[in-house]
Amino acid sequence: MHESDDRERRVLTPAEEDKRIQAAVLGHVLAEHPDQLTVAELIREFTQVEAEFSESDQIERAVRDLAGIGLLHRQGEAIRPTRAALRFHQLTSD
Repeated sequence: MHESDDRERRVLTPAEEDKRIQAAVLGHVLAEHPDQLTVAELIREFTQVEAEFSESDQIERAVRDLAGIGLLHRQGEAIRPTRAALRFHQLTSD
């Protein structure tokens, strides 16, 4: 048995969890580009069932924070990646 098999999983801090959700949201929006998603569609795609408030709130906060730092454009409910996010994705994907 490996040493890691006996250890309990480490609980993420709120900041680590936010970072994980933001990365997942941005990655998903980039993968769907050029299609635009709405926040509601994004929540449905991430949760696959009726979302609990905490789950939908995490995704909405991630969208807000990513838009705030210039990685997502948000027009009403529609979201899409910015040019900067698309270019960075191109540079790091090859």
